[in-house]
Amino acid sequence: MKTGVSPKYNAPREERVMEASGLMQVASRHTVEETVERLESIFAERGLQIFALVDHSGEAAKVGLKMQPTKLLIFGSPKGGTPVMVAAPTIAIDLPLKTLVAEDENGKVWVSYNTPEYLQRRHNVPDDLVKNIAGVGALVAKAVE
Repeated sequence: MKTGVSPKYNAPREERVMEASGLMQVASRHTVEETVERLESIFAERGLQIFALVDHSGEAAKVGLKMQPTKLLIFGSPKGGTPVMVAAPTIAIDLPLKTLVAEDENGKVWVSYNTPEYLQRRHNVPDDLVKNIAGVGALVAKAVE
């Protein structure tokens, strides 16, 4: 676990990077619901399309199972993602981009996403197109402030 600094507010930000899996996890000071709402708002401001919101814990409750609040937000931009998929077709399995917002067993909320470096390595994305998938970290950082 490491602590980063929010560039806008110079406030500490807790992050975990799981190099092998390519996951970045950033702690949120908001509830799962509030964090999802903040992400949706930020994505809309940036002109990103929200393709789906999967409420894993809500669906579990419908079948009598219990899990910590967990939601998956699927988002992106066909304008940005299509050139990446044309150049590296297998990345279509990882696009659109996703953020997982989940509360852990201690009540802490985390936002997880695939790092652009991981996606680049996994699918051999050309260097000049990585920028098309690289903005998620800044958007998540803004949402968790």
